[in-house]
Parts: sequence; C-alpha cells; structure tokens
Amino acid sequence: MVEFQASVTDLVNEEPRTGLRPLKRSKSGKSLTQSLWLNNNVLNDLRDFNQVASQLLEHPENLAWIDLSFNDLTSIDPVLTTFFNLSVLYLHGNSIQHLGEVNKLAVLPRLRSLTLHGNPMEEEKGYRQYVLCTLPHITTFDFSGVTKADRTTAEVWKRMNIKPKKARIKQNTL
Repeated sequence: MVEFQASVTDLVNEEPRTGLRPLKRSKSGKSLTQSLWLNNNVLNDLRDFNQVASQLLEHPENLAWIDLSFNDLTSIDPVLTTFFNLSVLYLHGNSIQHLGEVNKLAVLPRLRSLTLHGNPMEEEKGYRQYVLCTLPHITTFDFSGVTKADRTTAEVWKRMNIKPKKARIKQNTL
C-alpha cells in the first residue's frame, strides 16, 4: 500500500521506491543521487525542504532533477531557487495560480526542462510565451521541445505585452 505524504518532513522516515537501478548510499547512509522525485503526494508547501534534502542526500547541492508533479502546491517556493545545479523541474498537476510565480525560476542558470501544465496558471493568456520569455535557456517546456519559432513568437509576444522598465534618471542632490 502506497502512503501519500502531506509534509516534506514525512519523507525522512519513508523508504524510497525501488527503481531499475539500486539506490547507492554513502557510508553515512545518505542517498548518492542527483534527483528527488516527490510526485503524486499531497504536498501543499515545501517547508523544511532544505533540511530534509540534507538529511536524505549526501550532496543536496548537486540536485539536478526535482519532480514535484501531482501535488497541491499553490506557488513556486523560493527554496527551489537555492539548487543552482537544477536542470529539470517538474511542477505539473499542482494548483499554482499565478503566471508571475515563474519569475522566481529565472535565477536558475542550468534549468533546461520545466513542466507547469495542469496548473491554473496554464489558462492565463500568453502562458507559453511568458514562460519562454522569462526563462530563455529552457529547451523543453511541458514535455515539448522549444523551437526557434517558439522563441520568435515569445519575443513578439513580449514586445506587445510586457512594458519595458523605465530607466530611472538620477538627480544630483546638492
């Protein structure tokens, strides 16, 4: 019987599912992996995520793949932006409302694959274009390759829909 996790801290006592390859462990018993698959649970926040990752993984700073799909997350937690080696992030099938949440991910230099479909934000006008403008380095979005045509469309959409930030003029105060 599979037990669904409601809190990230519940994972500490959970044994990982067996996969095709055996899980390697360090001498201290921590997992030697660069991926964390927490999909198909009922997580609604990522409180204590860093602490739990440190308890479970020998090198949490090397996390390259995080799967949080099919949970109850309503926002993109800033804790995800602390994993600078993150290249794959699955957030599809959650309850993320606002497209602006994507802005938080712009600080991840290695992010190449992202999923967000199945969230309420997907219904917002310009969903795909907004994500591609905000995250120009991703090569796969919602399990679909990003083409040159996608990038061109996103750039045109950006020019038509996103107002450029006005440069502030510094005034000399004497």
